[in-house]
Amino acid sequence: MKYRQFGKTDMKISELSFGTWAIGGAWGQTNDQEALNGLARAMDAGVNFFDTADVYGDGHSEELLAKATKGKEDKIYIATKFCRAGDIHDPATYSEESVTNYVENSLRRLQREQLDLIQIHCPPIEIIRDGAVFEVLDKLQQQGKIRHYGVSVETVEEGLLAMENPNVAALQVIFNMFRQKPITELFPVAQEKNVGILARVPLASGLLTGKFSTAHQFEDDDHRKFNQNGEAFNVGETFAGLPFDKGVELSKQLEWIADGRGNMTRAALKWILSHEAISSVIPGFKTVKQVEDNLAAVDVPEFSEQELDKLRSFYKNEVHDHIRGAY
Repeated sequence: MKYRQFGKTDMKISELSFGTWAIGGAWGQTNDQEALNGLARAMDAGVNFFDTADVYGDGHSEELLAKATKGKEDKIYIATKFCRAGDIHDPATYSEESVTNYVENSLRRLQREQLDLIQIHCPPIEIIRDGAVFEVLDKLQQQGKIRHYGVSVETVEEGLLAMENPNVAALQVIFNMFRQKPITELFPVAQEKNVGILARVPLASGLLTGKFSTAHQFEDDDHRKFNQNGEAFNVGETFAGLPFDKGVELSKQLEWIADGRGNMTRAALKWILSHEAISSVIPGFKTVKQVEDNLAAVDVPEFSEQELDKLRSFYKNEVHDHIRGAY
């Protein structure tokens, strides 16, 4: 495993880490023991960073991470998020009392005395623009409850605005072969300001694994069914904002990326890691097998300049116009 400096923080994190939305819920059937086995397998391979949120399974992902990392708290970094358990549009959700409550609840579930990274969980741009929440986070940092803070954003504009606050140490963005806008507009500023970047939805909710056909049926409790068109939250969080059938069609055009790299999953993750601005890519998982497949991405061959050019053109000419939602 290779490690990258995580922006202006004091952490070096595994370039391939894991998100824990799927093991908490809203991705269909899960199994806690399989999830714990997957977390253990990741740590055995050198993964030292996991991303979670208080709303993943109503705190269940945080509780699973507490179990998995017991006794390793000083070696394994955990990032969590807050605000979506409340009304994200209400300024009261971001008050000192409210944020302190979110932080203390996460600390209790994670069984930790300090959060390595807390992220505002995709707040409306008005909240970022107002900036009062950053003053609250500064205070919690001074109190020692959090080491660093950042923002998980939906759009490039939100990311640029968040980075105007000098103490924002990290951004979490949707970034994958279908979603390349951050490369030119966001990444150069993040590098200049020394802000870490976590790449989420790296496989476009599974489209970039190449395993789906248009006939695929998702379970009722899987957000890939109930949020397919943005019914529950931002459409970009599901299939990177692409209509499912179009996404399947586009993924077929990318089958060539697997040549010499084992499969599309590994290739898609490796492409993300080819960007210097990325601190870590955080695919999700539900099984040990998925963990192992994702881990293998770090060892597959790099993309050539010719291949990178081909993927840039593919995004511009074939993908860009089909993405729905602000990004």
